Amino acid sequence: MSDEKPTATILPFKRPTAAQKHKGKTLCREGSHKWKVVTNNKFDTKQGKLVTVYECTRCGKQKVKAH
Repeated sequence: MSDEKPTATILPFKRPTAAQKHKGKTLCREGSHKWKVVTNNKFDTKQGKLVTVYECTRCGKQKVKAH
C-alpha cells in the first residue's frame, strides 16, 4: 500500500471575452427585452391591486404591471 493521496484536478481559468461577457445585452440596451413572468397574481398593498412582476431573462431588469 502506498500513502500517496490523489491530486486534485486543476481547471484552467480562462477570462471571458468581451463578446461572451455582453452577449444578449445589446438587444436590451435598445429596449428589446425578453420578459418572463416571475410572480403571477401578487397583491400590492400600496396600489391595492393585483400585480404581475416580469423579469428580463437576458439582463435581469424587472418591471411591474398592475391589473
